[in-house]
Amino acid sequence: MNSPIVRDAALLIFRVVLGLVFIAHGVDKLFFPGMDDTIGQFSAWGVPQPQIFGWVVAIGELAAGTMLVIGLLATFAAGMLAVLCALSVYFVHFGNGFFVEEGGFEYTVVLCVALLMVVVFGSGRASLDGVLSRVES
Repeated sequence: MNSPIVRDAALLIFRVVLGLVFIAHGVDKLFFPGMDDTIGQFSAWGVPQPQIFGWVVAIGELAAGTMLVIGLLATFAAGMLAVLCALSVYFVHFGNGFFVEEGGFEYTVVLCVALLMVVVFGSGRASLDGVLSRVES
């Protein structure tokens, strides 16, 4: 299982699934309840500057999720999303229990830790980062 091909395939699948989750959340915030509802929800949760953070989170999830899927600046994108997840735990989920059904932090913490795996291990060779690093060599 320590084969480079297996490792890169696993990183590719991991990165793409994780990126698609964030793309879906970003699209949802932007278009389905819409930004007015998203900003209202952020305000109700006590997020500071909900208008600014609402847009930053929605566009950040969409853009950084796309960057994860294609593997472009993936460690930067994953780091940025990990910070957004940590802020989400702090402002929204902490104090609501553990389980997601109760508004708890379990799902968000799992996403944050998964993003840290991309930061630590990179995007793999099956990514634009991997292709561009081979071109430079």
